[in-house]
Amino acid sequence: MNTPSTPPGPGAAPVRIGALVPLTRPGWAEAGRHLLAGLELAAREADEAGGIGGRPVGLVVRDTAADPARAEAAVDELAGLGVAALAGEYHSVVARAAAARAEAAGLPFLCSSAVLDALTDRPADRVARLAPAQSHGWRIYADFLLAAGHTRVAVAAEPSLYWASGSRLLRERFAARGGAVAELDLRALGPEALCDALAADGATALLLLAGYPEPIVPLVRAVRRDRRLAGVLIGAPAGQPEFAGWAAALGGDGAAVPFLRYLPARFGPLGARVAAALRERLGEEPSFVAYEGYDTVAVLAEVLRAHGTDRARAAAAWPDVTVEGTRGTIRFSRASGVSVWQWAWAPVQVADRDPAAPGRFRVLRAG
Repeated sequence: MNTPSTPPGPGAAPVRIGALVPLTRPGWAEAGRHLLAGLELAAREADEAGGIGGRPVGLVVRDTAADPARAEAAVDELAGLGVAALAGEYHSVVARAAAARAEAAGLPFLCSSAVLDALTDRPADRVARLAPAQSHGWRIYADFLLAAGHTRVAVAAEPSLYWASGSRLLRERFAARGGAVAELDLRALGPEALCDALAADGATALLLLAGYPEPIVPLVRAVRRDRRLAGVLIGAPAGQPEFAGWAAALGGDGAAVPFLRYLPARFGPLGARVAAALRERLGEEPSFVAYEGYDTVAVLAEVLRAHGTDRARAAAAWPDVTVEGTRGTIRFSRASGVSVWQWAWAPVQVADRDPAAPGRFRVLRAG
């Protein structure tokens, strides 16, 4: 952020930024709460640094509830309200719908957390993203498993574009290194039947590509209690164990479940300061999603300060961005196979909760 200067005057009209956040079910509301905390903190600090051309930042928040149609309607509404840009969203399929709508409306959209490589069907000029593409993060996760000796894994998956994309990436990575991935369909298998299928398959790791808390929580409990599966590693690459709700629901059963998170080995001064402020705001340890939210508004505020609030000019600025974020210097480029302007890349960690102290995280691999 800029050096603090005179905050905007009370009569200044706000520069409005639309914020898409899952705040109610079936959206992952816990992730949405962290995302919103980061967005709001960065907006407050932008105002303390003088706002945007002397005008305050006005976040206009809409709850997507993990519903693509609801997100599309929110983008249309926000565009009609005259927002200068769009921020946020956690769920990949929802962000994909929002990105297509924003591109069609000529509305700059900085996506905070969604990871689908094909966030739009064709190359988009108005859309940029902070989170690493799924192919980048999930290949790091696959390499972690292979290095640990897991050459045959099983994925328990629900039907969705996001989970199907993850399964495909894992199959390709394992096949390229002589491994194999078996697929177990959660539409047909309850917890007990899943355990039977896993025991018969002989896979040494089970990756849960499914919703949280249902059906993941009962699946983890069932596998932990099945003696046949005592040596099977449970993994959750989408990041569910990052959140306090996971530990509250599963206790010790939720430890030693590797997942992906997008944090550096250690924070610099900005990240450390923001971490303290987010911790106070949330009343708990901030997740990587909270930092994604903060960095989103930090980038948009700098873009709008430098290029003005005209949507076309702001959207054209993606390749010129250089902003110090909480997790490194943010610049956007065209990454291979990715349809939007991409920060390549945010830091990636494979981490888990320590069985000796489930409130503590262990970093198992970084990339």
